[in-house]
Amino acid sequence: MAALIEAITVKRKMVFELEGTPYYCLESEVSTPTARGGQTLVRLKMRNLLTRAVFDKTFKAGEKFKEPDLELVESSYLYSDPEGSYFLDQETFETHTLSTAMVGDAKDFLVDGSLIKLHKFNGNPIGLELPAQVELKVTYTEPGARGNTSGDVTKHARLETGLEIKVPLFIQEGEKVRVYTETREFAGRA
Repeated sequence: MAALIEAITVKRKMVFELEGTPYYCLESEVSTPTARGGQTLVRLKMRNLLTRAVFDKTFKAGEKFKEPDLELVESSYLYSDPEGSYFLDQETFETHTLSTAMVGDAKDFLVDGSLIKLHKFNGNPIGLELPAQVELKVTYTEPGARGNTSGDVTKHARLETGLEIKVPLFIQEGEKVRVYTETREFAGRA
């Protein structure tokens, strides 16, 4: 039997199951009443892990959720085509397919062989989790112009996946850079 999670204990980045669907908590806010006999409420901003929809919902503090049958599987990215993106399970060597909607913006960080964590709900792949930073090669950037170099001076760079970010002036074409996957910002040279 799956463990039960009380609504008041749900915190940011936790996963829980509601009405047979897994959810990821983006924000949690507890409001305690000032009047005696009032009920403590928990407002959760949550993402449906199957449809990727985000919404707010308020629960009573004592409501219980099931712990979802979620599994994180180490996988490597193989390729993408119009049908979806393909990943190789590093333990069982099975190939899993995620639809374009399931992959979403993560495609900007995927290069052949990159390792990610695949989310499986009840044994079926439903999404993926990227590492905090990825290394990508710069395929195009303008040459750095000398002159106003006081402060943070950046230029645009296109990476091997087509993602465009701002990089410092000293970065050249052909170099590998680290990029934060959450903010899509330059993290440093690789």
